[in-house]
Amino acid sequence: MMRNPLAVYKSLREMGILGMNQRNAEFIQLYNPRKFFPLVDNKMLTKKLALQVGIGVPELYAVVEIEHQISQMHELLKQYPSFVIKPAHGSGGTGIVVIKGRRGENYLRSDGTIMTPDDLNFHVSNTLSGLYSLGGSSDAAMIEYCVEFDPLFQDVSYQGVPDIRVIVFLGYPVMAMVRLPTRQSSGKANLHQGAVGVGIDLHTGVTRSAVHLNQIAKIHPDTGAVVDGLVIPHWENLLVYCARCFELTGLGYIGVDIVLDKNKGPMMLEMNARPGLAIQIANQTGLLPRLEQIKRVAVEKRTPEERVRFTLDSIL
Repeated sequence: MMRNPLAVYKSLREMGILGMNQRNAEFIQLYNPRKFFPLVDNKMLTKKLALQVGIGVPELYAVVEIEHQISQMHELLKQYPSFVIKPAHGSGGTGIVVIKGRRGENYLRSDGTIMTPDDLNFHVSNTLSGLYSLGGSSDAAMIEYCVEFDPLFQDVSYQGVPDIRVIVFLGYPVMAMVRLPTRQSSGKANLHQGAVGVGIDLHTGVTRSAVHLNQIAKIHPDTGAVVDGLVIPHWENLLVYCARCFELTGLGYIGVDIVLDKNKGPMMLEMNARPGLAIQIANQTGLLPRLEQIKRVAVEKRTPEERVRFTLDSIL
């Protein structure tokens, strides 16, 4: 029997669920001036800004911007046993290639497949043409340090690097989840491609409920390991990194993606001015009550550290 759409809507409102239309109209349009979007849509610019305020990021090895640089790329890459190639203006994890080693002259991807030098050339050429960029405009290919993820995630990740998504509103972290790569997501931490999203208790940094393909999950689909009860290290420092992104960008409603490197600690991967809403399913909690709470207190001027302390002590 079909449920009454009005009843469903009322139920979601009572749970404090933020929908896409409301997110767009009341938060992105109101709090994210479009003139600041390039600060997060251009990953090279994001990286530069982060370094200026002491936020750790994966080291940038090189940038390929024009076709004739592609033939010179392989000589440069000989000094790096592993690396990541990503479009500077990419979106949703498309166009990212993770190289974990070599097989003779060929490259070994994180999923175990082989890329020949010609394969890599073709991929980078496609990146420059804008195949993976926002709006299809011409792009650049960034070559950067390949994160070695924290051993905490050893049993709950398939091949790729997990990341932590934190929603920040007016400089206050309001909700967080860790995204765990799966075989279905081809080792990428992207929920739409099949990664697992695991909610994180904002006060303690401990994982709890999870979602996989919009269904509640308890274990990782590939490893069988339980995904709740993980204690995220450097939790308060990680939240301070995210809180600083408000001053960094001037954007009021953003998603900040952090990775935990086993040697370098927390590093920011990127920011998103249009963060998705599945984080609510992963946490089994609606965003709206927390956003309304922050609206009431954000009139008081606080440092990023003070905002994080508020989150840890007082967030709903």
